[in-house]
Formats: sequence, C-alpha cells, structure tokens
Amino acid sequence: MSQPESKEAAARSREAGSAEAERTRDSGSAAAIDVDGLELVYADGTAAVRGVDMAVPEGEFFGFLGPNGAGKTTTIKVFATLLSPTAGEVRVNGFDVRSEPRKVRESIGYMAQETSIDPELTAEENVRFACEAYGVPRGERSERIAELLDLVDLADVADKRAEEFSGGMKKRLDAATALVHRPPLVFLDEPTTGLDPKARNRLWEYFRRINDQGTTIFLTTQYLEEADQLCDRLAVILDGEIVAEGSPADLKREVGGEVLDVELEGGPAVRERAARIAREFEAFADASVTETDEGIGVTAETARQHGTDLLVALRDADVTVTGFNIRAPTLDDVFLAITGEELDADDTGGAP
Repeated sequence: MSQPESKEAAARSREAGSAEAERTRDSGSAAAIDVDGLELVYADGTAAVRGVDMAVPEGEFFGFLGPNGAGKTTTIKVFATLLSPTAGEVRVNGFDVRSEPRKVRESIGYMAQETSIDPELTAEENVRFACEAYGVPRGERSERIAELLDLVDLADVADKRAEEFSGGMKKRLDAATALVHRPPLVFLDEPTTGLDPKARNRLWEYFRRINDQGTTIFLTTQYLEEADQLCDRLAVILDGEIVAEGSPADLKREVGGEVLDVELEGGPAVRERAARIAREFEAFADASVTETDEGIGVTAETARQHGTDLLVALRDADVTVTGFNIRAPTLDDVFLAITGEELDADDTGGAP
C-alpha cells in the first residue's frame, strides 16, 4: 500500500467508524460509550485528544490501539472521569461524564496499568476491601468474593498475602477487585503489559469469560495479537485522532494483498538499498514497502505472483537474501500501514 493509499484507507476507516457510531445512535440500541467531538487540551496547550467520535455498543469487546503518546490513556481517563474533557460530549452507560461523574464511576470497573492491590492483604482481604469501597451489600460479600476468586483462578491462594504473588497473579487479583460491584462496563488499560505469554493467556481467558457473561470491555493494549484474538472491533488513535476503525478482519482487508517478508544479510544500508529496489520494481508499483529488523517487507496484491521476480532482482543487485516468506497481513501490518510506525510493545516478559 503506497502512502497516498494508506491515507485513503485511513480516511475510509474513519468514515466507517463515524457511520458505525451514527448507526448505533439511530438504531436506538444501547451504547455503553457514546462520544461526540471529544477534545482534551492540557494546561500547557498540548492537544492530547482532538475531535474523537466513537460509539461502543453494550456487550462489545472493543480495542483501542495507538503508539505511546497517541492519546489512549488520556481518552480512557476521560471515560473513567479521571480527567474532564475540554470539549465534546461523552456519555458512559448513559451518564454524562461532566455532570454525572459519580454515576459513571459506580457503573464501571477500571483496571489501570499499575495494579492497585494492597500487598500486605491476602487475596480475600483485597477483594473484601473492594466490596466495602464499592458498597456491595454486606450479606452478598462472601458469595461475591468466592465467586470472583474462583473466576480469576485464585481460590486456592485466597489466604495468601498478595506480596507473595507473581506478577500475573497480582494482575488477576486486580481484575477481580475491579469487578466486585458487577459493572456492566470494564476499562482495561494495558492489563497484560510486562507479563509472560502464559500469564497473559490466562488473563485473556478471564476477559473472554466476563465478556461472554455480558460485560462490555474497553481494552487498550500494546500487543496486537491480543487485540486480534479478543476484540470484536478496533479503533486506532494517532496524535489524538481516530485514524482507523473496524473489525480486525476489516482492517486487515484494508491493507490489501499479501505480505512478502525478505530476510537480508547486512545492516541498515543494505535494507535501505533493498527497499529502494522493491519500490522501483514495476510489478510492485502500488505496494507498501517497509524496512524491518531482518530485511524488508512488501505488501501487495501481486506479492505471491511476483515475489520470486523481486528476489532475482535483489540477487542481480548483489543483495544477499537469507530467507523469505509470503503470508496474510496481520494487525502489525495494519498498524504499520496506517501509522507509518510499528507498535512498540515491551515483551521482555515479567513474573509468571
């Protein structure tokens, strides 16, 4: 996908997203989140969010993607009434975030990037404290605590202090405390960052479970595989604006064609030269060519048909190819095509 085509695809996605919001409103179906023209400007003049329109229907698993500093956390904090919008209208579960912040907070769960559990309390005590804070009726607390600890697979360690838990266990306990009042909508702000794949997958199972039970989930994440696996629909935010919106499958189709990954011998100068050869290759005139850590990537309708021709052209130019593969586009390719950059997720792992 060439740069002009990337912009056109982003424009089509924005229009589709606005149309989706209008359809949700016009159909009369309940929206868990309804946003019209949201703007937030900080005191120093920084425009963190600019003209965001969005509608998230009840029961949807919605993903919110973007590079660091794009406006993800700012937006989610507006929805959770932790920040007040500069302009625009925002309703969460039918309540206005400006005039009815208490009702909004009572109707949502919020799992921030950093866990908020007390390490000196046991798992059961942490959940009990959350029940008290959210006003869960006293007669319902014991049953609710047992239910949630079982849901997040911590029932066997209910009497252990949280300080003894691994990172993944702490995350699951934090999620349980966010659900004690059975909110219809839960905000998850990068909930699995720093976890190893096993711990991340266990949280995925938990999130699927509560969504299957009817909970609307609004997820921000640095892991595109996570968004692909979990979300019904996605929005990509860049520089405070929504630049694409749709289902994972829809966004992949926007990229178009297939991806030819070419591994090369040599450093940045070799990759730059190979990318230039690919861009000048007649069969890939409309292709999107990017440099990768291993070589180059070419996204084109004709990737499979003319991939070997490009490999020959690279060989003739004395560029050594050490490997290649043709595959379907992923959300990583979508993100790169839309934003011009890769989503940087710190996947070095954490406690299991």
